[in-house]
Amino acid sequence: MTKVIADISMSLDGYVTAPGADEEHGLGIGGEAIHAWVLEEPRSPVDEAVLARSFDQTGAVVMGRRLFDVVDGPHGWNDDVGYGYDQDQSAAPPCFVVTHAPPAQVRLASRFRFVTEGVAAAIDQARAAGGKDVFVMGGANVIDQSLAAGLVDELRIHLSPLLLGGGTRLFDLVGPTTLVQHRVAAGDASHLRGRRGPGRRPTGSPEMSALRRPRTGSAPAAPRRRSSTRRPNRRSRSRRTRPPA
Repeated sequence: MTKVIADISMSLDGYVTAPGADEEHGLGIGGEAIHAWVLEEPRSPVDEAVLARSFDQTGAVVMGRRLFDVVDGPHGWNDDVGYGYDQDQSAAPPCFVVTHAPPAQVRLASRFRFVTEGVAAAIDQARAAGGKDVFVMGGANVIDQSLAAGLVDELRIHLSPLLLGGGTRLFDLVGPTTLVQHRVAAGDASHLRGRRGPGRRPTGSPEMSALRRPRTGSAPAAPRRRSSTRRPNRRSRSRRTRPPA
């Protein structure tokens, strides 16, 4: 069965880009450090295995327009960087971009398909096209929308050991949600995997709140009555006397 996997690298303080993200600096000033576990070589055996597993599982990719502008820009994906970079271009997974309007020009035209009906439609199209799992790789807004709508089966966070102090935050659009921790692996980044548990709901959902509220129309609970049995006065108790010396 095809799974929808949200997969993204993040700093310890919850940012997926550094401050100053724009067309020139897609990940912000110094934001490449979040992805050092991928970009720097040689990779650790753990990081290499995590990356290889992701590529092997990917049938299609879903991303937002802002991330597309980065990866299709002059400093974006090429023959050495990107999903399926070590494969024939015809074998690389298709990428579905959530956008209000397709761009006029696309550098990597064969790789991208544009969806204007929203993130749910993009995920549906990715399911139909890929055959394997669908990876929602960012940016933060698209992952947040997918999580908030309950479209994600598994969340994978690659936690890089740095503090950015600002940038683009993850999870700002997501309410309280309970995941089942599935696996943790540590290389140059800590790779966390959590699955949506069967029958689990966000802890802040209306259904959970309703369980905490008293039912309307139900009889009020009877007041607790104090026991009529009086405790003996400590002063009235007989005291033991010491035996004579």
